[in-house]
Amino acid sequence: MATDVHRTVSTTSRAQAVHVEGLSRSFDGRAVIDGLRLDVRPGEFVALLGRSGCGKSTLLRILAGLDRDIEGTVLVPRRKAVAFQAPRLMPWKKVWRNVVLGLPGKPQRALAERALAEVGLGGRATAWPRTLSGGEAQRASLARALVREPDLLLLDEPFGALDALTRIKAQRLVGELWQRRGCAVLLVTHDVEEAVLLADRVLVMDDGVIAHEQPVDLERPRDLTDPRFARLRARLLQRLGVDPTAEEA
Repeated sequence: MATDVHRTVSTTSRAQAVHVEGLSRSFDGRAVIDGLRLDVRPGEFVALLGRSGCGKSTLLRILAGLDRDIEGTVLVPRRKAVAFQAPRLMPWKKVWRNVVLGLPGKPQRALAERALAEVGLGGRATAWPRTLSGGEAQRASLARALVREPDLLLLDEPFGALDALTRIKAQRLVGELWQRRGCAVLLVTHDVEEAVLLADRVLVMDDGVIAHEQPVDLERPRDLTDPRFARLRARLLQRLGVDPTAEEA
């Protein structure tokens, strides 16, 4: 049995929003994460890429405190929130009640309505989840994360199930929310273009560790037709073992 040394601390006295050192996680004797090291600065937007099964989502679950059967040191803020690919809304609760679900005490509807307005769902507080479109449901999931006022926002492929147009709108929304809120963000994604579009820094995970780090020194908002954007995208695709010319074809 691995030793659980997951720790939760405030970031107020720390230079990092996330500090991970020597992190390992195994399943049935197979190491999915193996001596990983990671730092995320307060207010930094970091995207995490990697092949399926490389441990990206496992790392995110560990940072969220959902998986504690680990070895190593994990320091994260007390105030953190997660949004997954599936919105995970309770169908028997109205949207505003889903947003405040799990908050301590008896949170008021006004708190949920403010968060919903921030994600463009100000008029949907009393709707039932089944009446929401896919994009609206994902925005409700984001509102549920934001209402917790997180210092660290963890996003596990939150746009993966959306159609192309809705995905673009959701990406833009997340970028705007991050700039407004100023929290640290770790985005797990398979989409290289999305990573370069949103992140300050892109990490590539392989063999259970962070195998490559790519700063993204492009002005915001970013232009997908910028040759510098294309070069960064191509470089990351190559790190992932994909021929950029073949991928475009």
